Amino acid sequence: MSYNPLKFMNYKKLGNTDVDVSTICLGTMTWGEQNTKEEGFEQMSYALDQGVNFWDTAEIYSIPPKQETFGDTEVIIGNWFEKTKKRDKVILASKVCGPMREYVRGGGNQFGKKNITEALEGSLKRLKTDYIDLYQLHWPERNTNFFGKLGYEHGDDGEWTQFEDILENLQKFIEQGKIRHVGLSNETPWGLCKFLEISRNKSLPRMLSVQNPYNLLNRTYEVGLAEMSVREQAGLLAYSPLACGYLSGKYRNNQLPKGSRIELHKDFWTRYNKPNTAKAIDAYYEIAKKHKLDLAQMSLKFLEIQPFVTSIIIGATTMEQLKTNIESVNINLTKEIINEINEIQKIYPNPCP
Repeated sequence: MSYNPLKFMNYKKLGNTDVDVSTICLGTMTWGEQNTKEEGFEQMSYALDQGVNFWDTAEIYSIPPKQETFGDTEVIIGNWFEKTKKRDKVILASKVCGPMREYVRGGGNQFGKKNITEALEGSLKRLKTDYIDLYQLHWPERNTNFFGKLGYEHGDDGEWTQFEDILENLQKFIEQGKIRHVGLSNETPWGLCKFLEISRNKSLPRMLSVQNPYNLLNRTYEVGLAEMSVREQAGLLAYSPLACGYLSGKYRNNQLPKGSRIELHKDFWTRYNKPNTAKAIDAYYEIAKKHKLDLAQMSLKFLEIQPFVTSIIIGATTMEQLKTNIESVNINLTKEIINEINEIQKIYPNPCP
């Protein structure tokens, strides 16, 4: 991990490339839903000024997904690029969605040649750019566990695009200069392993990253995928690092702040509403309080220092939240604090997997 004293930001390499990405990645999924275009513009300008050069979006954003807001976040980003002429300052990541409702290219699988080509062309147009630095598969087409699903049941996968075909399609986009690198999201150890195996055997593009959930309430990435991320140089882009805001402490003691994600879309954000959520958060809060740390910053820093993590995707709806999250890179977690955090994990192991 390198450090830029002028910007007070840390950087790591993206996979096995020479591309330096900030360890804080600017998440964008609320722009067009909870945040206006103007607020998105303000966040982008501030983040870039603070050295945050890595931004993540997706064709399906804003969230929660709806037909009428499909692609709206990319449009906001594209308009900012057009206005500021700073596209070359940003390492931009976007994603093609997995099997989806009918309003997305007729529904169904999306990684075949026709659909993934339409998806990429649509993103490029909305983003007002000629290329995307990191193009990711948002979630698998095959039947497997993601988005918090537990209890794996193996059955008929149905039809899904074979990995070699996907990589061949992505190879053509790279040759055309439309994307530079590729990555995965909501993926399993088998999926990452299989993609890497085919890449090696067929000399096809290599998956450089895995964008999966990782936070103090869900450390399941550490089982299986963490080792692969280190040994295969396919680092984690940690999404939901504050567990949908729960690890900011704002929902403690049954609080429900007006305009918050949970207040606005309670039925959509159920992943972190589990029996031991409050107990675990209170325990982490006490550690932060004891060491005079902000709970959100402590939670983010714990992720940043993990050797398998490349970057942490933050999602702020206010400038105050954005500043707090970015400034987490400057705090220090002693061995004592890390040990105390790990002890809570033993008492409340992964309460929100």
